[in-house]
Amino acid sequence: MVKFFTNNILYRYGTPRKIISDKGTAFKNARVDEFTRRYNIEWRYSYVYNPRANGLAEAFNKTLIKILRKTVGNNRKDWHNKLPEALWAYRIMHRTPTQATPYSLVYGTEAVSPIEVELPSLRVAMASEVPLTKQIQLRLQEFDGMDERRLAAQQNLELYQARMTRAYEKLSIPRAFRRGELVLVLRRPITGRHHGPKFAPNWEGTFRIDQVYDGGAYLLATENGEHPLPILNGRCLKKYYSQNQLPEYTKPRRHPDEDFIANWAEAHEGMTQLFSRQ
Repeated sequence: MVKFFTNNILYRYGTPRKIISDKGTAFKNARVDEFTRRYNIEWRYSYVYNPRANGLAEAFNKTLIKILRKTVGNNRKDWHNKLPEALWAYRIMHRTPTQATPYSLVYGTEAVSPIEVELPSLRVAMASEVPLTKQIQLRLQEFDGMDERRLAAQQNLELYQARMTRAYEKLSIPRAFRRGELVLVLRRPITGRHHGPKFAPNWEGTFRIDQVYDGGAYLLATENGEHPLPILNGRCLKKYYSQNQLPEYTKPRRHPDEDFIANWAEAHEGMTQLFSRQ
């Protein structure tokens, strides 16, 4: 991974200040630690099952998967062969959040697609008629305006994210827990400690909140004080209620028919005893 990152990111785009990834073994090992120290890179790790911690990377992965689904054949094992084409499609795709293509934000101009070479577009035809010195001047002008375009794209992205956040907050109820509270954990492949039957409960536990972190992350502990699970986001948890702590609207209520049946049974028993005496 270090070699790939060095050749494809570092030598092509420069040294980043910060990198965010999950806690996979490919990203969390001694070689990565040495690499970050050498180039003074801050490497941060996201929490389990919290895609928002990876931000734009998860949004990119979601779009990339959609493209791959449309390009792979019936045998989906060849998806890696279609990956370069999918990446190319994404890079030249106009993105609504930024109002620009990723390619133009990196290189300052739109990419020339293969079909524009076979069937020359207007800009390709005009470029062939422009002298080389004029082309160089136009290219330098594009470079001069790159910072402005990138700033505009950043502002468009922030406005888009703000709109999405407002829409999400209208429909979502944040979950906050205090230290010492009892919770249940959503049963998932990583958090689940065993594989249950098909209709097994979706929640397992109980666990106690042992540590509370910023961003709605929690460290859970068992009754013995052990920590069998990684740090989880609050969206994977829900509060545990004992039978005595259940809210009134969730407690089982006595059905009116139960009172009728009980009264009928008592009356029937009384009539039976009366006739037996006679």
